[in-house]
Amino acid sequence: MHTRGKIVSLDELASIASQLRPEKRIVLAHGCFDLLHIGHIRYLRQARAMGDALFVTISPDRFVDKGPHRPAFDQNLRAEAIASLDCVDYVAVNDFPTAVETLRLIRPHVYCKGSDFTDAKSDPTGKLQIEEQVAHEVGAEMAFSKDVVFSSSNLINRFLSTFPEELQQYLHVFRRRYSEADLLKTLDDMQGLRVLVVGDTILDDYHYCSVLGTSSKEPVLALKHGSSDLFAGGVLAVANHLSSYAGDVRLFTVVGELGGREGFIRESLAPQVRPYLALHKGAPTIEKRRYIEGYTLNKLIEVYHMDDSGLPDDDDAAFVAAVAAEVADYDVVIAADFGHGTISPAMRRMLEEKAKFLAVNTQANAGNRGFHTISRYGRADYVSLAEPEMRLEDRDLSGPLMPMMEAAADRLNCRALAVTRGKKGCIVFTPDNRFVEIPAFAQKVVDRVGSGDAFFAISALAASLNMPSELVGLLGNVVGALAVGVIGNKKAIDRMSTQKFLTSLLK
Repeated sequence: MHTRGKIVSLDELASIASQLRPEKRIVLAHGCFDLLHIGHIRYLRQARAMGDALFVTISPDRFVDKGPHRPAFDQNLRAEAIASLDCVDYVAVNDFPTAVETLRLIRPHVYCKGSDFTDAKSDPTGKLQIEEQVAHEVGAEMAFSKDVVFSSSNLINRFLSTFPEELQQYLHVFRRRYSEADLLKTLDDMQGLRVLVVGDTILDDYHYCSVLGTSSKEPVLALKHGSSDLFAGGVLAVANHLSSYAGDVRLFTVVGELGGREGFIRESLAPQVRPYLALHKGAPTIEKRRYIEGYTLNKLIEVYHMDDSGLPDDDDAAFVAAVAAEVADYDVVIAADFGHGTISPAMRRMLEEKAKFLAVNTQANAGNRGFHTISRYGRADYVSLAEPEMRLEDRDLSGPLMPMMEAAADRLNCRALAVTRGKKGCIVFTPDNRFVEIPAFAQKVVDRVGSGDAFFAISALAASLNMPSELVGLLGNVVGALAVGVIGNKKAIDRMSTQKFLTSLLK
């Protein structure tokens, strides 16, 4: 059969299977098959020998989760490559994230996986175990090929990397110093941490519009409203990021009495996050409304809805006391301080005095108008700032950055201080190892909102474990790269996504 004739839709594949099943033994193979190599060919030949017809389904582009730079080849090219093999009878692009629903549609006699999947328990995603259960459910035999395991990620990194040359050179040197196992062990160690998070709740209200132009009568930009999204941002996003890395996440924050947002906030938090919500009476929950051009996602204007006066003295004292009563039980305290009043001077002093390991980010934004810098703190074990925030601290727009970092780290007695620099990556300073520069890994930027929070959250955990500064910065840059690929704080950056990205970089 001609290659093109082998490529069918998933529904057509199910129909063909229904026709052939009574007379022929059908074998199903499923995978990404990004960069077809000899390992794939041997696996598929062995699969074909297990029956009379070999059906192959391909993971669709939107569900390939091997890192932001994957797949290297789109689903149509991958399907064409598989269809070119004589041992393959039919190919379809899957419609689902896994083969679970596909198994129920095709109902093969044999479901064959590669030799690297022999132990289902070794699959950290748990997907293979579910697929095995469904294979037995539909009466399919579970089978595995027997051959040497090859890695598409390794081949792509060596010969088809889409990263710039200098980034490839950095990764080549990094692989000599650290292994994938070193980073995965760091992620494992994070699961033993108990983390207390305190900071400002911010709701990010996105309104997608098309630009009509300026009014004919007044110099006003006219927009046509399309749709809207509401995201849990600020410290809520930080807590959600942490939820799949740390063993225990306790959140302390302030919500407004007005506007009825408490239900949305609780529903938006990951199940692993245990919240304490103090109520700011007579105030709204902080909401930053952004009007966005719907096609390019360029932000046109922001409107802040907030009362940043902070809790009244008696309420603040009760809030500080509630945090103080628990703070000694936690390995790490993360202060996500956006300067909107949740972390009062009394709260800062208490955290500086009682936290075992204090990680701080003081964010500069339009709402705090440059009055909010890291100098408000007298002690921090780890600090993460964007470069403009570091420069704001020293009131220096263009001077050398490293002396500023060293002076701030010395004053705060930091174990580590990181400065993020957008597309330039980050710099991490530690008193022992001095300065380490780590490049950025993002290749596609959808929205920068929240990427610094993701960097801060996960790099703080690594810093608390006394990881080498290069690992602290690299992990931060990886989660930051994943975060800029997401609109707003639509979803948290989880451990599994980070692990897969690390694997794709370091194989």
